[in-house]
Amino acid sequence: MRVAVEMPKFAADAVDGRINAWLKAEGDAVSRGEGIAEIETDKALLELEAMASGVLVEIVRQVDEEVPVGEVIAYIEAGDGH
Repeated sequence: MRVAVEMPKFAADAVDGRINAWLKAEGDAVSRGEGIAEIETDKALLELEAMASGVLVEIVRQVDEEVPVGEVIAYIEAGDGH
């Protein structure tokens, strides 16, 4: 099952975030709770954790892109036992 990774809302007043770095590359195995990206907000640099175990199959948004909260930034193919 393909799971969409969305730009999270790290603060109540957040409207967007900037992808500072991808910690995983397309094709990498990921575990639920593992850091997959660094997201920069106007107040902090935070680690985005995978919400599912599987394989990071597609990165939709790139480093330095400012992305609205709730927009898809990547996909994880979940359910393969990782």
